[in-house]
Amino acid sequence: MTLRVGLLGAGGIGARHADAVLALPTMKLVACCGRDADRTAEFARPRKATAYTDFSLMLKREKLDLLIVALPPFAHEGQVEEAARAGVHLLVEKPIALSQAMADVMVSGTGDVIAACGFMYRFGGAVERWDQLREQGATGRIAHFSGSFHCNALHADWWRDRALSGGQMVEQLIHIVDLARDSLGLPRSVFASASRFGHGDVPGYTSEDISALIMTYDSGATAVLHASNMAVPGRWAKQWQIIGENMVGQFSGWNDAEITLTQDGGTTERIAATTDPFVAQLQDLDSAIRTGGTVRVPLRDGADTLRLVLAAQQSADEKREILL
Repeated sequence: MTLRVGLLGAGGIGARHADAVLALPTMKLVACCGRDADRTAEFARPRKATAYTDFSLMLKREKLDLLIVALPPFAHEGQVEEAARAGVHLLVEKPIALSQAMADVMVSGTGDVIAACGFMYRFGGAVERWDQLREQGATGRIAHFSGSFHCNALHADWWRDRALSGGQMVEQLIHIVDLARDSLGLPRSVFASASRFGHGDVPGYTSEDISALIMTYDSGATAVLHASNMAVPGRWAKQWQIIGENMVGQFSGWNDAEITLTQDGGTTERIAATTDPFVAQLQDLDSAIRTGGTVRVPLRDGADTLRLVLAAQQSADEKREILL
């Protein structure tokens, strides 16, 4: 059986998901839904999908097996829950909401279908290798996570408006925060500092453009993350380091890392994988749908990681540590 896939959100990230569907023989992109009729038609035409501007109509007509939700966070208005009520499985891009209450409602409203969150970094080859070693106990307990996300771009109008995007920590750094949460679990506290240091001359730019946060854990572990939108133009610099009792992982991307044994001679494993994480997360979801199994990154992960970045924004606004 070929899974019938619909896409809600015909923008840049939607294109990445749509093309990942086209790469899989077990899926067929049958419909795309967007706000602008002409742009959505232009998006759908080369992918041989039907274009819609009415989401409910697309659900009714297309008999979807899977819906990929690639909406900006401000545009969530119950579409995820509507699809779940229709029995459609889901992949929802991060951040899944701009409030914890909305995220929790989304999770509780999708309990009867398979619902995944689009943290695609978790499907990179280097990330998967580290996770394999951690699950085997080879890394030892994780003591420290550090990570960063630095870029320099104006992005879309909605991205620059914190009321619509949540800000850079919520919309971008969340990927690295999710890796920290996956490594260390939920923290005891979050403390952050953030400001719009530059971009004062850009109309409508209310998001922070520099930020840093610290997360503390009952185990004694710590995580330190930082981000900016004032770095090298055209370059998206994302990296992180995970320190375990027995191993250190230094990642320059989801596919590239050096994993060094800090005991017994300090040997290093160098990883340069070629995994397309957008395809890999769909393969994971495809398998869960066909077998009735579970996905590796459930929608609950989207809500849990959102809790952390919202706490970071609250901490930066109120200039105090937030206890979770």
